[in-house]
Amino acid sequence: MSDLAYGILWVLVRVISRLWFHYRVEGTVPATGGLLVAANHASYLDIPLLGCGMKRRAWYLGRSDLFPIPVVNAVLRSLGWIPIRLGRFDREAFSRAIELIRQGKVVVIFPEGGRSRDGRLRPPKAGIGVIVSKTGCPVVPAYLKGTFEVLPTGAWWPRRRPVTVRFGTPIQFEQGDRAGKKSESKQFYEHVSRTVIERIAALGGVPSPLERGEGGQDAPAPLAEVRNAE
Repeated sequence: MSDLAYGILWVLVRVISRLWFHYRVEGTVPATGGLLVAANHASYLDIPLLGCGMKRRAWYLGRSDLFPIPVVNAVLRSLGWIPIRLGRFDREAFSRAIELIRQGKVVVIFPEGGRSRDGRLRPPKAGIGVIVSKTGCPVVPAYLKGTFEVLPTGAWWPRRRPVTVRFGTPIQFEQGDRAGKKSESKQFYEHVSRTVIERIAALGGVPSPLERGEGGQDAPAPLAEVRNAE
């Protein structure tokens, strides 16, 4: 039933987006295999507009406090929402994401950790490196152009602006980068998050936060928690 509901919503969002936002999709995600899609985040519309740009069903890591109503929470979970608690390493959410990728599914993550207040890319969090370290999955960078103009922070109604979703070439981090102690190191997580945010910026033709002299905002998860994120 959840697959059917997801498919119906996919079609509805795709049709409405083409009519209202002159919606376009550039590039694709691989047709098979577990992977991460990592995108910029500037609007509440990012999840549906990114999702209807993929021909595969996806699951989405998102803030746990967005939908406080239990019934709504249950429905959204069935549609692919993975609630994640911010400000700490949420082992349950990361374990779920890792499990899905190992099953050959697509998981979407926003490396910035939250919506941008001004539409610019923010420094990346280290969590994406944890998932890559545990799964070895490819990361597909994506850039959503126009969603901030359509529904910026504080807006209640979407404006009629063009939206384009661009998918880049999958990034495959070398096995050697994950071997031994490096897979447990802050340096590896930062390497993944910095590489991904730079690819996202390049897709959008915008400056990365690293070019502006801004680094990552958090430390990696404690090693014991990372080991248990299975």
